[in-house]
This record gives sequence, structure tokens and C-alpha cells, in this order.
Amino acid sequence: MLFPTRGNPVNMNPGIFFRLIVFFATITLLVALIAWMAHTSWQKTGDLQEQLSAKQWKSFQIADHLQQSILGLNNSVLRYAAYRDAADWTNFEDESRALGIWLNEQQPILSSQKERPFLDQINTAYRDYLAAATAIHTKIYATRQSITRVVEFTELERQSKRILNLGIQLSEAHQQSIDLLQSQNIKSLSLLRYALLGSLALLLVAGFWLAMVVYRDMIAPLQVQLVESRQLMERQEKLASLGMLAAGVAHEIRNPLTAIKAWLYLQQKHLRTGTPEFADAELIGGEINRLERIVKDFLQFARPSEPQFAVVAAEQPLREVQTLMQPELEKSKIELLLAEVVSAQIRIDPQQIKQVLINLIRNAAESIGEQGAVTLRARLDDKWLNDRALDVVILEVVDTGKGIPAEVEKRLFDPFFTTKDSGTGLGLPIAARIVEKHHGALQYQTQVDVGTTFGIILPLHKP
Repeated sequence: MLFPTRGNPVNMNPGIFFRLIVFFATITLLVALIAWMAHTSWQKTGDLQEQLSAKQWKSFQIADHLQQSILGLNNSVLRYAAYRDAADWTNFEDESRALGIWLNEQQPILSSQKERPFLDQINTAYRDYLAAATAIHTKIYATRQSITRVVEFTELERQSKRILNLGIQLSEAHQQSIDLLQSQNIKSLSLLRYALLGSLALLLVAGFWLAMVVYRDMIAPLQVQLVESRQLMERQEKLASLGMLAAGVAHEIRNPLTAIKAWLYLQQKHLRTGTPEFADAELIGGEINRLERIVKDFLQFARPSEPQFAVVAAEQPLREVQTLMQPELEKSKIELLLAEVVSAQIRIDPQQIKQVLINLIRNAAESIGEQGAVTLRARLDDKWLNDRALDVVILEVVDTGKGIPAEVEKRLFDPFFTTKDSGTGLGLPIAARIVEKHHGALQYQTQVDVGTTFGIILPLHKP
């Protein structure tokens, strides 16, 4: 949890803008894909309708045209055989030539595997048909007589029936090609439809993802910031009130305390050690000292002194505090360890930061009681500080204590709130004010019966 300081908003995820850009690019691609697939589907549907209409008409036209042409040729041959009129034969030649040209024109149109064999057979049968007709013409020309016997027309009739049967088979093969084309196009349209539905599903998923990202990375942090801003305003109001009262109240209390302490010191000279009166005087002296400490802490909290900045290594205050506090913690069988530290520099007031560290270490030791460990460490990170993203150094105090209960967390940084019998409730508020003066922030993470980690976030010094 980050304890907010003045001008220091809630830490926001720097990657949200990149994710939003990726999202809008994805949405644009999906919309373009959907538009393309819809246009392609409509175009394919139109093309399919045109192709089917043309091909279905062509399948009927083939058989009909072939039938009408053969019947017309037969009539021309019969008239010529009956009347020996040269115009009838000339008409036969013209019509047969036109039919041959028409059959050649069907080659590129009827080019499927089912249609090609029948078209080749029709061409062969047509040549045989022309040969039979030419044989009749030759006989008439040689004999100068009309032909009326059926036997003379047997071959011509057989070849014409053959051509007509092949025409019907070609028409059926053409219809099968149409059915195959239709099934292929229907399959293609089905795939496009499924792709379109899939793209719409992806679009819905992307919209849901956007809603989650916006809520998680924008709305939720703003809600947290609003709550913490209210807490900050309340805290600033308390500080303002305390600042106004600090000078007058402190002087009013310290002056009588000084007089009482001096009078008590004089009286103790006349009291014998071990008497009840001497014990009472010591008790009074202890309470006077406690009052002086409360007044001192109150003044420091309300009007903290300005830090005297110096650039030091991040590990320096940790090592100095370890050396200073280790003997005190060893009395309770608590280890004070220095873990990994980074090679980095920070710009701080060493004495004030050591004061903060000492306060955090004592709180950690009191949370442990006996038999435990307090670990000091320094690490690099990036945080949102002073209205911008910064590289920071975090000085951490990690304990294996009882953790902080939820009801205590809510008032952890409230002035004069304490769970200790002899505490003033100003230790953490003073620490937070000192860190604030260093343009940093005080954060913590806690878990009941596991431990607590306090971190002093300070800007990384870059020469």
C-alpha cells in the first residue's frame, strides 16, 4: 500500500497507453476485416447468381440448339434427296458450317472434366453425320435420280440420333458442373460467414477486454485516488490545525514542565534513596520526561525541520542503522540483517532518513516481540512520484512479525493513534512527513501472522 503525499497521485500503470493503442489498432483491423468479408460475401453471392443463371440457361440452350440444328440439317438433306434442288444442298452446307463453328465456340465454355468427353464425341459423331450426308449427295449427283428409299437414310438417321443423345448427355454433364460450382461457392460463402461471425466474436472479446482494462487501469485507480485524496485532505486539515496550535501549546506546556522538573531535581537532593518519597519522585520525573518527549514529537510532527541534503550511497543509511540498532535488538533475540543492496545514489538528509529507519525498525521489533528477524535492503524500481514516472530507490524494512490488522491499517498514519501503552502515535506520521520532505513516499505491505514490509521510496539520484 502506498501512503500518498502532497502532489503524489496514485501509481498508475505506465503500459495502459500502449495497450490502448494496441487495442484500437486491433479494433481497426477487425472492422476492416469484417467490412472486407461482408463485401466479399455480397460480391460472391452476386457473382454466383449471375454464373448460375448463365450456366443454367446455357445447359438448356446446348441441347435445344443442337437438336434444332440437326433437325434442320435432316430436313435440308431430305428435301434435296426428294427434289434434287441445289439450293437445298447449299442451305445444308451453310447450316452445317454454322453448326461446326458453334461447336468450336463451345470448346472454351464446356471445358470441365465431365463435359469435355461428350463434346469430343459430338464432334466425332458430327463428322460421321456429315460423311453420311455427303454420301447421299454424291449418290444423287452421280445417278441424277431422287432417293426415296428409307435404307439410303439409315446411316444419316443413326448419326443424327447419336448426336442428339450425346447432346442430352452433354447437357446433363453441364448441369452437374453447375451443381459442383454451386456447392463450392456455398462452401466458400459458409467459410466467409463463419469467419465473419468469428471476427464479430473477437470484436466483442476486444470490447470486453477494453472495458476491463479501462476499469482496472483507469477507473479503479481514480476511485482509489479519490479515496486517498479525501484521506490526504483530512490529514492536511489535521496538520494545519496542529500547526496553528503547535507553537502556543508547546510553549505553554514546556515552560511549566521545565519549572516542575527543576523543582523536582532540587527536592530529590533532600530525599533518601529507597524511601517511598524517593520512589514517588522518580515516578514523577519519568512522567515529566514522557511529557517532554510528547511535546518534542508534536513539534517535530507539526513543524518538521528542513532536510540538509547530501548525496550518499543507498546502502549507507542502512549499514549505519544496522550498526546502531543491532545490539538493542539482540537483547530480544531478533536478528537485524542487511540483505541485497543496489549500487545507486540518493539525495537525502542522512540524519532524518536514519531517524525514519530507526522508527520503522523499532516498530518491527515490537511487532515480533522475541525470536525473529528484521531485514534491511535497497532495490531499484520505477514509480509515479511528483506527477511523473521516476526511477526510484526503495529502502525496505522487512519483519517476520504479527502483521497489521485491517482495523489498525485504516488509522495507521493518523496522528496520536497508537496501539502501544506508552506510544505517542506520532512515529509513523513523523516518518511520513520526513519522507515527504525528501520528495518521496512511504509504502507498506502487510499480512497478518506473516509480517510487514515498509518501504521508503526516494528518487534515484542521477549525476
